[in-house]
Amino acid sequence: MRKVVLYIATSLDGYIASPDGSVEWLPTPPPGEDYGYADFLATADATLLGRATYEQVLMLGEWPYPTLTNYVFSRKPSTESPEPSVQFVSTDPVAFVTQLRQQPGGTIWLIGGSTLALLAAGLVDELMLFVVPRLIGAGIPLWRLQDRPQPLQLLHTQTWPDGMTLLHYRLADVLKTVN
Repeated sequence: MRKVVLYIATSLDGYIASPDGSVEWLPTPPPGEDYGYADFLATADATLLGRATYEQVLMLGEWPYPTLTNYVFSRKPSTESPEPSVQFVSTDPVAFVTQLRQQPGGTIWLIGGSTLALLAAGLVDELMLFVVPRLIGAGIPLWRLQDRPQPLQLLHTQTWPDGMTLLHYRLADVLKTVN
């Protein structure tokens, strides 16, 4: 069974974007450093995004994931994407991801959108949180209210000289089957 990994950067105060949705507050990595991004990306063959995240990524320039199959969840069905690797999904995210996990393939990267629903449904296997040493004060929070606690098992931590810190967890939910 394929695993779903939430791989995301967050400010120290828990925001993934500014109030306007921008990520301009994210630092530029030092030369030659990608914080393990290339290694992670080599394991993934699909992404999951919400429509707002998709539109934000498009505003940054050239589509960065042309070699992956990208699923964009949207309540508004779209007929076509300007990117051939993008498919819009208007069905229930939980049902869709449940089926997607059963198909052969690599890691499914949860970039943004539908995070809470997938977490609550036990469909997220790992969290790779990159804590940026910045306080931005307001914005789009990483976490919204959850209906129940979710225990985590720490797999790995890493800190870089610029203060960036990786917290890598496996969800240890008793209802999940650990792969």
